[in-house]
Amino acid sequence: MFEVGAWRVPSVKRLLRASVAGAPAAVVRQRRGPHDGAPPGPRHLAIIMDGNGRWAALRGLSRTRGHQAGVLALPRVVDTALEEGIEHLSLFFFSTENWNRPRAEVAALMRLTAQLADVFRGYGERGVRLRWLGSEARLPRATLAALRRAEDDTRDNRAMTLAFCFNHGGREEIARAATSLARASADGALDPGAIDEALFTRHLPHADLPDIDMLVRTSGEQRISNFMLWRAAYAELFFVDTLWPDFTGEELRALLAAFATRKRRFGAGVGPV
Repeated sequence: MFEVGAWRVPSVKRLLRASVAGAPAAVVRQRRGPHDGAPPGPRHLAIIMDGNGRWAALRGLSRTRGHQAGVLALPRVVDTALEEGIEHLSLFFFSTENWNRPRAEVAALMRLTAQLADVFRGYGERGVRLRWLGSEARLPRATLAALRRAEDDTRDNRAMTLAFCFNHGGREEIARAATSLARASADGALDPGAIDEALFTRHLPHADLPDIDMLVRTSGEQRISNFMLWRAAYAELFFVDTLWPDFTGEELRALLAAFATRKRRFGAGVGPV
């Protein structure tokens, strides 16, 4: 078990709690259909929140301070997603590869995420369902318990699903589904010849979470870093230079407008052969 040091961010927790609790109830817009005069927005929006460390380095601060600043950017994005009628919002907090970072930074992220999960339960009062996508491996008990509490306390909400992708890896998720299918086949409960994409999807964690329509990565990096690989197969990709702590609701709205101009063909051709 990874041991978390005595790291506290009371100011961040207090500010974040005030931001979540004090925000006005969002007016959730209905998603527009093809006959409403405008293309529909994404049903599932995913964001790789990158750039906290560089944001801090530019200011001569520690990486931990950058992660604190990144947390304070979250309510701006969650509020905007609610207002824009996004059904599913997935946020990449910590990957299975991030354990390779310095121990002090990882410990800080574990403690911060436990606090964050508890504070974000306040979004439950606004109809947000919090879900956790990731592995239990190596997580401190306090972090794991906070993630589970957030899930349990909001499981009946339907305004929007907010997925915490924490200790998450796309390859690990696929391997888990393959292991589940292999066991079912070995037990005689499944004909291997019956395995197709739909059946495989049903064996993924949170199988009811739909494919990603729109994937945003901040900080200028142009890769998806092992994030939700199966569900991102036909995602529209948006790479922006803004470092995550500086990302705003207005910038997200501009990206949503750009998404509406994309022509999604899912492998189908256009025009004469």
